[in-house]
Amino acid sequence: MKLLKLVPDDTNIDFVRLRGWAFGLTLALSLLAVGLVFAKGLNFGVDFEGGLMIEERFATVPDLDRVRSTVDGLGVGEASLQQFGDPRTITIRLPVQSEGDEGATNAAVRKVETALGQAFPGAEFRRYSTVSGKVSNELIRNGLLAVVLAVLGIGLFAIFRFEWQFGVSTIVAIVHDLLMTLGFFALTQFEVDLNIVAAFLTIIGYSINDKIVIDDRIRENMRRYRKMEMREIINLSVNETLPRTVMTSLTILLALLALLLLGGHVLRGFTAAMILGIFVGTYSSIYVSSSLLISLGLRAEPNREKPGTTDKTRISDAERVVPRQQR
Repeated sequence: MKLLKLVPDDTNIDFVRLRGWAFGLTLALSLLAVGLVFAKGLNFGVDFEGGLMIEERFATVPDLDRVRSTVDGLGVGEASLQQFGDPRTITIRLPVQSEGDEGATNAAVRKVETALGQAFPGAEFRRYSTVSGKVSNELIRNGLLAVVLAVLGIGLFAIFRFEWQFGVSTIVAIVHDLLMTLGFFALTQFEVDLNIVAAFLTIIGYSINDKIVIDDRIRENMRRYRKMEMREIINLSVNETLPRTVMTSLTILLALLALLLLGGHVLRGFTAAMILGIFVGTYSSIYVSSSLLISLGLRAEPNREKPGTTDKTRISDAERVVPRQQR
């Protein structure tokens, strides 16, 4: 049976030619993402802000002002409302009750459930969660620490595994991916909770997986074709790994699309972040981090062959597009 090939064997795309445009686009999108975060802020969930969150589903689309006035009249604190998943499902965020006392929290939940059931016949209580201010601060610190240590650890690994240029380009690519994801959450106002921190770490893992594969092929070709220019080496390496990149991204996207459609609103933010991460991670691996190696001054290893031996480092344009199975 003939194998499915999404990318032909003789693909020879000049990715480096667009590196100037790619760097400009990357910088512009990164600045835009930072601007969105500062201008609109992030919609932190109870995990990071602390407080009591109650999820209520109504029989019909409710009047938010009426819901807010009903809850505010119970003496449990000022309510903050947000549609969750669909217009009939509302999350009600309240301050921490009596420093996180479980009895006071349960009493507040019962008050809200009873009042909304009377004011809105057919209203259904779904769930509630509560996080104290101290715990939320610890979660913020631990979440940031996990992301920063992951980025630094991956950068150090690339430096020791390859060269320092690979480490710098890897960190730049990962920071770009994270900024794009933060900008997306600032734009859409999806709730940022512990699930999203897990999504950030997963995006880092996927991005570095694709990046390491390309870097390893670049280093291999640097040793094989020592007299070839870095521009040609990078183009050759990216084209050789392109079928793997496309197939991996496509299969992961199929799984994520199924999760987005069937996973429910609880996982919607996580899945949306992952889908965005697949696109920006693939883009940064091909157009940003690989081309950045040229700007950082990476050069092929010098030829160490003994005098009089045949120089096998010169290859023609025809040889560069030989099917990969024959390399």
